[in-house]
Amino acid sequence: MDFLFPLLILALLVPMFFGIRKQKREAEKVSSMQESLKVGDSVITTSGLYGTIVDLDETTVDLEIAEEVVTTWLRQAIREVRVEEPVGEETPAATDAAVEEAVDQTETRLTKD
Repeated sequence: MDFLFPLLILALLVPMFFGIRKQKREAEKVSSMQESLKVGDSVITTSGLYGTIVDLDETTVDLEIAEEVVTTWLRQAIREVRVEEPVGEETPAATDAAVEEAVDQTETRLTKD
């Protein structure tokens, strides 16, 4: 009976310890990302705004959110840096699937008429 209480405390503290470690790791990753920002990076803010960095300060970031529209944000408001894929280059699998879907739609329309 004397061993149940320490075992119960241990069962409650171990998951809490691992949760705190994971949260600390994520905070460090976000902090290093925010410190490594540079002009020209495409980013997403914590509120979901997409923009491109045009100027940096120690605590703020100027984002161009549309042509000739620049807003100022705190660095902490940057959630992630976007990695843009080249425009116009589709993977062969995606292209094949799109072609097959178009053929199926055409065949369906022809059989209905």
